[in-house]
Amino acid sequence: MIVDFHSHTLKSDGSLTPAALSAAMHARNVSIFSITDHDTLGAYGTFDPPPNATVVTGIEINTTYNDSEVHILGYNLPLGACALSEVLENNRSERRVRVTKMVAQLQHAGYSITMDQVESEAQGGASLGRPHVGKALIRGGHVSDIQAAFRELLVRWKAGYVPAHHITPHRALDVINAVGGIAVLAHPGRLKDYDLIDEFALLGLHGLEVFYPTHERGQIQYFRDKAKRHNLVMTAGSDFHDIRYNKRGVGMDVDADDITPFLKLVT
Repeated sequence: MIVDFHSHTLKSDGSLTPAALSAAMHARNVSIFSITDHDTLGAYGTFDPPPNATVVTGIEINTTYNDSEVHILGYNLPLGACALSEVLENNRSERRVRVTKMVAQLQHAGYSITMDQVESEAQGGASLGRPHVGKALIRGGHVSDIQAAFRELLVRWKAGYVPAHHITPHRALDVINAVGGIAVLAHPGRLKDYDLIDEFALLGLHGLEVFYPTHERGQIQYFRDKAKRHNLVMTAGSDFHDIRYNKRGVGMDVDADDITPFLKLVT
């Protein structure tokens, strides 16, 4: 079964319009998918679902905890819910503050980059972020690609690094549950501390993104066991942003039995 519950458009830091991403899902024969842009539901209402495919409303909320970024996916979210809108607006405001500081630091370090250039790379998207700064650096000839931008300028101890200050994962879990959504921990393999899964399972987490492109076999089994221990559903997502950097494209081919418990919650 080909599904994809984690993907991005230019409404946040992806490169495709929602309609183009939907078309890519159709071309890959993805039967059910979500667009999970960072801190915005802006993609919804701007595209038509492909024939014979189901779209589940989704989002990826960036959170900060113990000096680390933790990403919480939310599904079946009502568009326009006041409690959710307040949280997302807070995160988007923090994003703009962070990017403004990045640009100022890069300028101080001698790089000719402006906020106008960064905003141009966002193409009207609501959620500014490091990828937009990276794309502006590429376009300005300062780095060769997005990986180089991050490695050389936008990570800790580099000229353009500014730490993130988002809401906590606890707040994200609270608000997703308050509006009747389903909360899933994104790409747990990227966590610094896997024990956070146990903590979040007690606070309203519904699932784990077990199937993810960079998860190795041992990690998948570990997260399977965690999901079983805490009665969490399992999900799958490509985390697609741009075909130049996501060579596998959209869609994750998984066993239907692994995904069915999640589907029962959202469809």
